[in-house]
Parts: sequence; structure tokens; C-alpha cells
Amino acid sequence: MNYLAVLEETFVVHIIRPYSTHKPTEIIMAPKIYGFDTGFICYTKGRSELRSEDTGFMWEHCILNELHGHLQTRSINYWRDKRDNEIDFVISNRAGNNLTAIECKFNYFSEDKLSSTIIKNFEAFRTHYPIGDNFVVAHNIDTSFTRTHKNLTISFVNPKDLIKKLKTL
Repeated sequence: MNYLAVLEETFVVHIIRPYSTHKPTEIIMAPKIYGFDTGFICYTKGRSELRSEDTGFMWEHCILNELHGHLQTRSINYWRDKRDNEIDFVISNRAGNNLTAIECKFNYFSEDKLSSTIIKNFEAFRTHYPIGDNFVVAHNIDTSFTRTHKNLTISFVNPKDLIKKLKTL
């Protein structure tokens, strides 16, 4: 843990801890570790080409780097419950009274319907933390749009629009 703390302090890695208010159904201890640079990650794994199974995790890295760079905050968490529902990033507003939930999807394919996985993850999170904005960020979204399912509204954005919206919250 001392080595990991040094790597975090020198910005070589970003340790994202779970967001929890210690509900018995939440994961409260397992951090996620992201490298400072996706090229560095590939190099240390011995990969010279990006594999399709790596795109999701690498996309999360890119979005995390954007969040850190533009928001100048280290207080970014993720959320997971014991039923494997997960939100990639959770950011609390300055007043601490609402939580922004962000899901990272490298490609978003359907404007017409919400994926059941996306709905399931946001619904599980909003059951415990009902107040806040929900975002899906994907590289192939040119124009932001929103979709509603029951009482859940989700904004679909590209990284640039995500940062703009987060700066106003």
C-alpha cells in the first residue's frame, strides 16, 4: 500500500475508491486503479495494438483523465453493489446534496432505446441515491440527447459536452 500511495501522490496512478454510505448491499473497500496514461498501460501489459476487449476500460481511463484535467478534483468515486450493478464514476456536487452518475461506453449504438444494462445500473444506483444527474458518455455521440425510462432521465453526451455540463453543476 505504501508503493501505491506514492504512485498516487505522484499522479502515476489514480485510485478510485467506491462511493458508499455503508449500506449493507454496497461494495465499500475495493478500489479501482487507473494508470496516468493509456499508452503506458498498454506498454506495461506488453500490447502494441489495442484489443477490442480493452476498449471499455481504456475509454474509462480517457474519461477519468478528462475529469481530472478539467474539473481539478480528485474526489471522483465509482459505485458498485453486491449484485454487480456498477456506475463507472460518481461525483458529488460542492454542496454534497446530489450525486452525478457517469457511465462510460466507447460506442453507443441505439438512440431509440436504452440498453437494459444501462437502465439496470442507473436504477440500482438511484434507488439508494435518488438526487442527481445521469450521464452516458461515448465517443460516437455528436449531439447530446436525453432519454427517459420511467422516472429516470439519462443524458447521452460526448466527453466535451460532459465536461461543459459538469462545470455548471
